[in-house]
Amino acid sequence: MVATFVSTSSTPTPKVTENRQTQLRVGRLTKAHGLKGAIKVELYTDEPEKRFVPGAIFSLQVPSESPWHGKNIELNELRWYNSHPVAFFKDVDDRTAAESLIKAILWVEHDASVLPDDPEAWYDHQLTGLRALREGVEVGTVVRVDHMPAQDLLIVKTDSGEVMVPFVKAIVPEVDIAAGTVILTPPAGLFEELADDEDDDADAAIETADESTVAEDA
Repeated sequence: MVATFVSTSSTPTPKVTENRQTQLRVGRLTKAHGLKGAIKVELYTDEPEKRFVPGAIFSLQVPSESPWHGKNIELNELRWYNSHPVAFFKDVDDRTAAESLIKAILWVEHDASVLPDDPEAWYDHQLTGLRALREGVEVGTVVRVDHMPAQDLLIVKTDSGEVMVPFVKAIVPEVDIAAGTVILTPPAGLFEELADDEDDDADAAIETADESTVAEDA
């Protein structure tokens, strides 16, 4: 992840039950690999060593017309080929079976009370529902986290619509799960309309924040 603050799973609508279980979206099957049922995986988790272990059971998100609809799948093994994760599943023995699973989303059960090891990392379901504060004033509520190639985005629902907030420390300096809040220091224009001559300044501020984050990762 390039963001200083990290969301460890892309779960736009977490499902939390009374026994504190939730489902986390941890990967997407992208392409058949070879002839023996292996499938390349796009990971949506920073903890593949915990999520993709032999015997792990995944719920499948697939179209209703798919033969896999409503089914689970069991992992035999996750291997790495040229830095790309490749999964081998039970009862997926050939390329035809593998291709029937392409674009399937993988979900796992997770105890919602368990926190990530990194104090500056959060699961999506922890961030969803937090009140977004700007200079002490509530401006909206985090409704989901979008994971983009460059950075994660907090989607904040306001009275005037949804606002995409780059999840970088320059703009999101503090997340307080216990208080149920996230502190924002957004550039001018992110939450309000600007005059035309101010638009360029707002864009430059966001670009500066992005460049700063990339430098920290490097």
